[in-house]
Amino acid sequence: MAGQLLTADGYVDAPERVLVVVAHPDDIDFGTAGTVASLTDAGSHVAYCLVTSGEAGDDDMSVSSAELADMREAEQTAAAAEVGVENVHWLHHPDGRVVADLDLRRDISRIIRVERPNVVISQSPERNWDRFYGSHPDHLAAAEATVAAVYPDSRNPRAHSELLDEGHKPHTVDRIWVLGSESNLTVDITDVFDRKVAALRAHVSQTEWMGDRLPKLLTEWAADRGERGGLPGGRLGESFRIVNTGNRP
Repeated sequence: MAGQLLTADGYVDAPERVLVVVAHPDDIDFGTAGTVASLTDAGSHVAYCLVTSGEAGDDDMSVSSAELADMREAEQTAAAAEVGVENVHWLHHPDGRVVADLDLRRDISRIIRVERPNVVISQSPERNWDRFYGSHPDHLAAAEATVAAVYPDSRNPRAHSELLDEGHKPHTVDRIWVLGSESNLTVDITDVFDRKVAALRAHVSQTEWMGDRLPKLLTEWAADRGERGGLPGGRLGESFRIVNTGNRP
């Protein structure tokens, strides 16, 4: 049984099982690695699902896409270990060309049925014009497919019938925690912030060039999230919008 999570509203019960679905390696760690560390500390089982392997995430054309994919998968695996996550699923959809089509919905539904989470953490399918670079087309498409996989696909035995043939029984996800939307949950990550930084340091190909600027930037972002979310002064936070996706009344 999972323990509790410190939030702006006090301690709340941590979900037993959590699946985080994002487009690229490092998306999780920029957005929610502190919360993941807090969840695993509380006893939650957390798994990751990466839609792409990040093979388009570097301008150095002397490195092949295959080499970059291998590098970034290794970096994400190391980053996951920093926050207590061992299960990392790779869907290998093309980086920079993610489409929220039936194939992606099926692939995410498969992982949901395998991991059987109470909570899915997802990027937002809504473009944020105030934080334009956070609204990468892959983020939007991966998020839209994740929402559709949560409802109705993963719970509907008639959706993607090949999943039943593979032995994956339908599963209903109770809630989605959406990153980057109007929040109603702010998790206090102050005590695990160093592990968030360590997770991002593991993405050497993406963050090494930032040097000492990385922890400073992460601190600024987390302090702003904490303040906006209602944490006491000086506390660091990550924020989500909780959406109830359980059984209809």
